[in-house]
Amino acid sequence: MESTIIAAVVAIGALIIGIFLGKMIFARNTQKQIDEADALAKKTLEDAKTLAETLKEKKLLEAKEHFLQLKSKHDKDVTQRTQKLTDNEARLKQQQQSFNDKTSALQRQIQENEKLKENLDNQVKSFNIKRAELEKHHEEHVRRLEKVAGLSAEEAKVELMEVVKEEARTRAMAYVKDIMEEAKVNATKEAKKIIIQTIQRTGAEQTIENAITVFNLESDEIKGQIIGREGRNIRALEAATGVDLVIDDTPEAIVLSCFDPLRREIARLSLQRLVQDGRIHPARIEEVVEKTKKLIEEQIMEIGERTIIELGVHGLHKDLVRLVGKMRFRSSYGQNLLMHSKETANLCGIMASELGLGQKVVKLAKRAGLLHDIGKVPDEETELSHALLGAKVAERCGEHASIVNAIGAHHDEMEMLFIISPIVQACDAISGARPGARREMMQSYMERIKDLENLAMAYNGVEKAYAIQAGRELRVMVEADKVSDADSEKLSFEIADKIQKEMQYPGQIKVTVIRELRAVNLAR
Repeated sequence: MESTIIAAVVAIGALIIGIFLGKMIFARNTQKQIDEADALAKKTLEDAKTLAETLKEKKLLEAKEHFLQLKSKHDKDVTQRTQKLTDNEARLKQQQQSFNDKTSALQRQIQENEKLKENLDNQVKSFNIKRAELEKHHEEHVRRLEKVAGLSAEEAKVELMEVVKEEARTRAMAYVKDIMEEAKVNATKEAKKIIIQTIQRTGAEQTIENAITVFNLESDEIKGQIIGREGRNIRALEAATGVDLVIDDTPEAIVLSCFDPLRREIARLSLQRLVQDGRIHPARIEEVVEKTKKLIEEQIMEIGERTIIELGVHGLHKDLVRLVGKMRFRSSYGQNLLMHSKETANLCGIMASELGLGQKVVKLAKRAGLLHDIGKVPDEETELSHALLGAKVAERCGEHASIVNAIGAHHDEMEMLFIISPIVQACDAISGARPGARREMMQSYMERIKDLENLAMAYNGVEKAYAIQAGRELRVMVEADKVSDADSEKLSFEIADKIQKEMQYPGQIKVTVIRELRAVNLAR
C-alpha cells in the first residue's frame, strides 16, 4: 500500500514538473516548442506511470513473499505445539493408567493383609491356648520332679548353677591357658629376638660401689696430723664434709664412710689436697673443702656434658645436665646410677629402632632412658618417689610430654600414655635384672624368698611350696585328694597372676604346680 502511494506521488510530481516546464516553454518559444513540450510532458507522464506500475508490482510481490514466509513459520509453530499437546496428552493418559493399576494393586494388597491379620489373630489365640496348656503341664511336671528329687525348683536351680559355674570356670581356665600358649608361640620368638639383639648390641661396665672409700697414705705418721690436737682436725673435716673418718690400726689407710658417694668423693679429694699441702688445721680444712666442692660441681657439669655428647642427646637443660653428672656419684643396689642410665638409654634407642618406630621416637626413647632416674639425685629432700620427682623436674625444664610420662611411669606410678613409656620400663628392668648388674642384701633376698613361698601356701590344697633357682622358680606341691588336674592349671595361673600384681622382682618367676597321687600297699 505504501509502495502504491509513493508511486502515485512520484507520478503526480512528475506531472506537475512537466506542466510547469510546458508553460515555461510556451512562454518563451513558439507554438512548435509548445507542442514538443506537450509531447515531452506526455512521454514523461507515461514513463512515470510505467515506473509507478513497475514499483507497485515489485512491492506487491515482496509483500506476498513476506506473507508466505510468515504463514509458513506460523504453520510450523502451530504444528509443533499441536504435537507437544498430543505427546503430553498421551503421557498423561499413560500415567493415569499406571496410577489406576497401582491403586488396584494396593487395594488387593490391603485385602490380602486383612486376611493375613485375621489368620494371625486366629493363630495367636490358638498359641495362647496351647501355651496355657503347656504351662499347666510344666507345673505338673515340676511338681512331680520335686517330689521325686526331694528338692524345690529354686534349690535345684542353685545346685545346677553351681555345677555349671564350676565347669565353666574350669573350661575357661583351660581356654585361657590355650590362648596364652598360642600367643607365646607366636610372640615369644620375635620378642626374644628384639630383646636379645638389644642386649647384645649394648655393653657397659658396671662398678660395684660400697658405702666406704679407702684413702691410702704414704706413712702412718700422717694419721696424727689428720687427727690433730685433741681430734680437732678430724672433727672439722667430718663436720665440713659430712663423712665419718675411721682411723684404726690398718697400716697406711684411712676409711671414709658415708652412704652418699658424692660426699665421700669430696672428702677424699679434700683429704688428698690437705695431705699434699701438709698444712692441716680447721681453717685450712674448711677452705680446702669449699674449693673441692666447687671443683666437684665443675666436674659434675663436665661429666654431664660428656655423657650427653657420648649419647648424642642435644638441647638438654643445664639443670638436667647437672643432674646427669651427679648420677656418677650415686649407686643403686651397688650399680652405678650413671652407668645404669647410659645403658638404659642405649637399650631404649636400640629397642625403639628394632621396633621400627622412626628416628624421632628413637631419639625421644634414648633421651627418656637417660633421664628416667634423675629423681634419685635431687637437690632437695622431698617425699615424692624418684619417678614422680623426676617427671616433675623434667616438666619444669621443658622436656617433651612423652619423656615426662616415661620418667613418671617407669615404676607404674603414672598411666602410660606414649609408646616410649613401656620401652623405658622394659629397658630399665633389663639393665637392672641382668646377672651381675646389681647386688641384693642377703636379708632382703631371704625375705623375698620367704614371701614367695608364703604367697603360695595361702591357697587351699597346697601342701608345700619351695622357691628354687634363687627365686626364679616356685614349685608348689598340692594334695591330690583336694586339687584335681584341672584345678592345678587354675592354681598355677592364679599364683603367677598374684605374684605379678603384688611382688617386685627382677626377671621372671616360673610357677610349677605338682600333683601326685600315691597308692601304697604292703604284700605280706
